[in-house]
Amino acid sequence: MEPTEPAVKAFIDAVNSGDRAAVYETLTDQFTVSDDGSERDARTWVDRNLIASKARLAVEDERNGGSRLMISIDDETWGHMDTYWDFTVNDGKVERFETGQASALSD
Repeated sequence: MEPTEPAVKAFIDAVNSGDRAAVYETLTDQFTVSDDGSERDARTWVDRNLIASKARLAVEDERNGGSRLMISIDDETWGHMDTYWDFTVNDGKVERFETGQASALSD
């Protein structure tokens, strides 16, 4: 499934390409990250959990016009996980995302 929000699609495509520069091109300069309800150092989180771990994201479900996704992640660090992602987009780039275990996804 392809996300309908263009900025989110660009982010997922960049992550899946493994291209660090392309990932950062999809993010605002001041982007923020929350993982399982805890604020994280955004750049460190992206570098460790997406780039270094060679994460591959597959969209399984979409809500809220493409800003809330159920994503299956496969990576070299954690293996396979089903997760939710809530994205905030500003001026065509991802400004924030919140992610966590898929069991926490609710309407």
